[in-house]
Amino acid sequence: MSSAAPLSAPGPVSLRLIGSDAASQRRALWVILGVTGLLMLLPLAHALFPEGHALHVSAYTLKLVGRILCYALVALAMDLIWGYTGILSLGQGLFFALGGYGMGMYLMRQIGRDGVYKSDLPDFMVFLDWKELPWFWAVSDSFIAQMLLVILVPGLLAFVFGYFAFRSRIKGVYFSIITQALTYAAMLLFFRNETGFGGNNGFTDFKRILGFELTAPGTRAVLFALTVLVLLAALLASRALMASKFGRILQAVRDAESRVMFCGYNPLYYKLTIWVIAAVLSAIAGALYVPQIGIINPSEMSPANSIEIAIWAAVGGRGTLVGPIIGAATVNGFKSWFTMAFPELWLFALGALFVLATLFLPRGIVGAVAQWRARRRAS
Repeated sequence: MSSAAPLSAPGPVSLRLIGSDAASQRRALWVILGVTGLLMLLPLAHALFPEGHALHVSAYTLKLVGRILCYALVALAMDLIWGYTGILSLGQGLFFALGGYGMGMYLMRQIGRDGVYKSDLPDFMVFLDWKELPWFWAVSDSFIAQMLLVILVPGLLAFVFGYFAFRSRIKGVYFSIITQALTYAAMLLFFRNETGFGGNNGFTDFKRILGFELTAPGTRAVLFALTVLVLLAALLASRALMASKFGRILQAVRDAESRVMFCGYNPLYYKLTIWVIAAVLSAIAGALYVPQIGIINPSEMSPANSIEIAIWAAVGGRGTLVGPIIGAATVNGFKSWFTMAFPELWLFALGALFVLATLFLPRGIVGAVAQWRARRRAS
């Protein structure tokens, strides 16, 4: 837990990668749309071209990029709560996992009698000699109902926890430690077989979603494209939200909460609202992650994962929206290579990466680029 303190050291980034004039805004929009278009070409290349074709994108590549896009959505949620509100949460991994488990419950029911034990119950329940589904699995065969739970359960948990935490004026490293403890407690709970969530193995061996085979190229392509569109929508919505009066008050809370209270605003409701929004975004990311990766287990709630999410935001540049997305892509792209070459050294490399970013890129990649552009214009 000692990792929580140094993460809050760098000051909030108020720089933007793009200018505030209309021309810069238009250029930024075209860049975002251009990147989105390039990403949308990947599922098309996977679905339309056969294996062995020069333009074919492999299932592994599609899965890897899809996973990074899901992580980017979580990093964006972290930026809303940390970069713009100044609240370092080490519990985003919990909300991500809850969303994943919500989707996983539906996917487990879709296996039907194609499982190992040829039963209507999920295989892990048959193995544990359960005779019927627990009450909280009652609507797990309904896609719409489960997607509502993906939003409502993490949102309700975030609301209840956030209300009491923010009402008690808990902030800073104390809030970080409490969220980390909440995540760790949930991880221990989900590790238990009797909770009905598959124990340490979690959910896996998914077959289909909405009647479509998960391993079919078309299904993979649709899930990937949906992830791209959700991330784009979340980025544009977050940008509009932070440019509104609500967003300006959040930044005022981050910079001087006592002055905001003196001006007649109650920070509780603003912090609580953005905290719930960030939790729901993380849960949606988890729901998109599970059908593409094919597994969800309690290790996703590991406190180390939540700390890593904060590192993505710090490396990319918090308080910039695009920065954490770039940070998530950079760190996870590097992680994919490093863990294949030196798997036992990854945590050391991650710590070194954060230290180097703090020393040489205190405002993250986006902040460094913005400063370089400012110096170039000045010269």
